[in-house]
Amino acid sequence: MKLFITRIVLKLQHFRQWLIAQVMFGFLNFLKLFPADGAINFIDWLMRRIGPKMRRHKLMLTNLRNAFPEKSDAEINEIALGSWANMGRLAAEYVFLDRLFDFDPEQSKPGRVEVSGIPIFIDLLENPRPFIVFAGHTGNFELLPVAGAAFGLYVTVLFRPPNNPYVAQKVFDFRSARMGKLVPSHAGSSFALARQLEAGQGVGVLVDQKFQKGLKTEFFGLPVQTNPLLGKLVRQFGCEVYPARCIRLPGNRYRLEIEPRIEMPRDANGNLDLTATAQLLNDKVESWVREYPEQWLWYHDRWQIKHSVFK
Repeated sequence: MKLFITRIVLKLQHFRQWLIAQVMFGFLNFLKLFPADGAINFIDWLMRRIGPKMRRHKLMLTNLRNAFPEKSDAEINEIALGSWANMGRLAAEYVFLDRLFDFDPEQSKPGRVEVSGIPIFIDLLENPRPFIVFAGHTGNFELLPVAGAAFGLYVTVLFRPPNNPYVAQKVFDFRSARMGKLVPSHAGSSFALARQLEAGQGVGVLVDQKFQKGLKTEFFGLPVQTNPLLGKLVRQFGCEVYPARCIRLPGNRYRLEIEPRIEMPRDANGNLDLTATAQLLNDKVESWVREYPEQWLWYHDRWQIKHSVFK
């Protein structure tokens, strides 16, 4: 009897996940009937009204107040609304990604997407070697590997699949058709990335996610745990490291930036310092977030705030 009940509960959970996925993708497919700019602007408007009513809004406000104690409540609320809008835009832009990404390396006339750091792309393409590009959840970070592919520079991207398996499969199929090889984040993902670097290829990682057993570092002056994976890969393969980000511009435009190679911190014996490396990554992402705070996903529990915030 107990086994029967367990099976029923699991089936109900799967049905709930399936139903949520169908509603989500049904709505996004409905958006495809409209012009891209109008649909994205509508989602921006909608999320600014729905977001504050969601459970995660309280965590978002807590994160913002902790990160920016000098800002007023009005400023905090404005950033929070912008962050919800950014999140909504990110979802809607999945639908229109093929229409939005109009960058052509051969064209001098700027389009909807502009790219900064083109010589770096070309150097990595013409002089193959192992490298890592790291980014944070800023702007539409999904456009970064798409930009690399536009130059013929394909990187293996580490990503965390959504918890909903139906959504995860749809997102995986969509990403893999436009971004090259994908590696879902799990226990063996580091070996998959290592194989790519060993073959002289590039990988891409997001470095601003919480990691339960990470290195003790700081982000916005507050304690966080940071994944040591990037530092370990650099220590093993001696690969170059490049920061990259996406910035949202007015008029549903985007600027993608790949910055010059950064030097990895080393200890007195010349060995790579893992903790200092993790802190360096946090500092870089923090500088991006401070510049455009509404373009980061503040609803993430990066600082592992106590669950009481949701009550």
